[in-house]
Amino acid sequence: MEIVALSAFDDDQLDLVGGKAVGLGKLIKSGERVPDGFCVTTETYRSDRIPAAAVLSAYRELGGGPVAVRSSATAEDLPDASFAGVQETVLGVQGGDALLAAIRTCWASLQSPRAIAYREARGHAGGPAAMAVIVQRMIDPVAAGVTFTANPITGTRTELVIDAVPGLGTGVVDGTGATDHYELHDGDRPAGHGCLSLSQLEELRQAGRRIERDLGAPQDLEWAYDRDGLLWQLQARPITTLFPVPDEDGRGLRVFLEVGHLQGLRAPVTPMGMSVLTRAADHWFEAYGLSGARDAVVSIAGRMFLDLTFMFRDRRFRPRIPAMLEIYGPGVAGAATRLLEDPRLAPETGRKLPLKSITKIAAKMVPGLLTGSVAALIMPARARRQARRLRDQAREAHAADDRPADAAGLITAAANAQDWVLGGPMMALLPPLYAGLSSSRIAAALLGPIAGPGEIDATQRGMPYNVTTEMDLRLWQVAQSARAHRDLFRATAPVELSRRFRAGELPEIGLGRFLESYGHRGAAEIDVGVARWAEDPAPLFAAIAGYLRVEDPEQGPDVRFARAAAEAEQSLDLLVGRALRTRPLRGALAGWLLRRSRALAGLRELPKFIWLFPLQTVRQHLQEAGAELTRRGRLAEPDDLWFLTLEEAAAAAAGTDQRSLAAARRADHLRESRRPRVPGVLLSDGTMPENLPSAASSGEEGVLVGMPAAAGTVTGIARVVHDPATARLSPGEILVAVTTDPGWTPLFLTAGGLVTETGSPMAHGPTVAREYGIPAVICVPRATTLLDGRTVTVDGSSGTVRVAD
Repeated sequence: MEIVALSAFDDDQLDLVGGKAVGLGKLIKSGERVPDGFCVTTETYRSDRIPAAAVLSAYRELGGGPVAVRSSATAEDLPDASFAGVQETVLGVQGGDALLAAIRTCWASLQSPRAIAYREARGHAGGPAAMAVIVQRMIDPVAAGVTFTANPITGTRTELVIDAVPGLGTGVVDGTGATDHYELHDGDRPAGHGCLSLSQLEELRQAGRRIERDLGAPQDLEWAYDRDGLLWQLQARPITTLFPVPDEDGRGLRVFLEVGHLQGLRAPVTPMGMSVLTRAADHWFEAYGLSGARDAVVSIAGRMFLDLTFMFRDRRFRPRIPAMLEIYGPGVAGAATRLLEDPRLAPETGRKLPLKSITKIAAKMVPGLLTGSVAALIMPARARRQARRLRDQAREAHAADDRPADAAGLITAAANAQDWVLGGPMMALLPPLYAGLSSSRIAAALLGPIAGPGEIDATQRGMPYNVTTEMDLRLWQVAQSARAHRDLFRATAPVELSRRFRAGELPEIGLGRFLESYGHRGAAEIDVGVARWAEDPAPLFAAIAGYLRVEDPEQGPDVRFARAAAEAEQSLDLLVGRALRTRPLRGALAGWLLRRSRALAGLRELPKFIWLFPLQTVRQHLQEAGAELTRRGRLAEPDDLWFLTLEEAAAAAAGTDQRSLAAARRADHLRESRRPRVPGVLLSDGTMPENLPSAASSGEEGVLVGMPAAAGTVTGIARVVHDPATARLSPGEILVAVTTDPGWTPLFLTAGGLVTETGSPMAHGPTVAREYGIPAVICVPRATTLLDGRTVTVDGSSGTVRVAD
């Protein structure tokens, strides 16, 4: 089929007519006014031959005269890639020869450098792209422009944004012309000005909402008014930059806080990973009789959010919200402050926090937490020995080989594998952990102004007894064993080294023994759908290559850690000595607390370390179940199981064919994995409060402001890393990432400093940075976009990143 009318093809014929033509076809079928035209299909592009006679005949049927010739590639106007302005449009084409030449121009634009670069950046480089071309009768407009049926900046779904110009709309589309700008809020009366009348704005609003409903998603529309006042729709494509919204539940406007980044979850969690995490939350809530509280954890586009609406609705709790959210960075705290002024989130009469539920939790937890914390403060060495025993028990339980024999049994066992650890060892570790973390805060309160800025933090460097620090130093020792083969490990790609290691083709460096202790870890490790180091040690080889670049013994991680510990002890002695001279009693008590903090706070990483053992058991059970379900034809491949929930996996074991569901979920997950930004705060109408105009902050030129996370100052080259498996970080470079988790911390051993776009001072990355003595600044907007390769000064005390050039 070489030529097809715009009204004559089906919605699923993307490969024949391309994305833009599919969008126009949908508009025609839904009854919108679209200029007549036809499509020169991808079959002609693939044959590299224009059917001139057919094209010219179709052109004559349009009445001749001027036409618009527009690209419609198979990778264009897609849900996750608009290709806006990437490929060619030729307007005002008149005559047969000019039409054929314009088609060639559109064809050529598919392989232009900017089109190729865009496909690669958006993850569409792998498949074959082809170009169809649309030929449409030109509209002679008195006004034209673009409508977004949701605000593309703030994400608000209840707001339309319109830009218009007199005459042709090219000035709007290519950004070269001054436009009339309108923002129409649902329910408000539009204000007419510029080239559009009040009635035209209302017509555009109604058309936008109608098209959005018919096409099933917010749309980016191009339109024109002709000289008879008729509205013509020229293009419809999804708005690709919007963050998805949760399903409407009829409870009004809701507020969600993104919390997955605190566990290093930059990519969306797999559906199975989210199902397992939800199962863990349900188990905990049920243990305290809080069946309704499980709704507080919400998955939106695979990201983990916490529903905070009940806090905003409670009159007593509202004033405390900004201070509570300060640990998530100034952007989140500022957004919360602005939301307190939103009348849609006003406190509700009679709405209170569930005090009965809170009292129930407190009655169960507080007595044991207090007595256990006091015992840990009195006998910290004993508390550490008990913690190690719990770790060993969890390891032994994971090592037990009692797996069920069939898929149904494996899935059931996976659903229950976390229960013992969540209810036992992890809860038992809370008292000494609480004692260690609270000791330094109490000491700071006692010392007051005696402790200067950053002095308390300085006593927390080089913290002993941290399982993540111990792991990283063990890997450093592995790297020292690899020095005899440094050329091999530095010059070979980590993925290839991983393959050779699993094939037994690498020299012995002790990595196998390392994996016996730490192979259950990895990046994004709380997602059971993600491989562990034992399965794919490529990230470890990337870290080892970085370690092998360290030439100065004084910069060795073991030396740096020991130096940080010695400096912390010295800082502690100096601070306490100064306090004793002016406030002897307070100084003595503060010194005792700070030393107890150093004896216990390192345990903060242990609960998660222990939890990862049953999560590894869950993963192994599900891997075996996936293999069996694939053999039985319920899945296309074993890894498809990660794109089902526990309930859906159980249905597959019972006989349901889940291949199409898993394939659709895999495609959704891949698309979401390419999303560059995730909002810290999200409203249920799609609004991202951090993007509201009032959120913009001005500051000193060349200085990015974030949040202090680890004290100290360092200057170095910023190196953006998106995946620790492929990182090439030279000693002293500043590691810049969206977020980090313990799977990233081997890179910290050679990094000069840390900058992240998200985080909390209590999250894993900043904690380990403090222990290694490297400055860290978190919650720096667009750091990964702005800093790569630049010389920067990271000030972890003030929370600033200064760009030198």
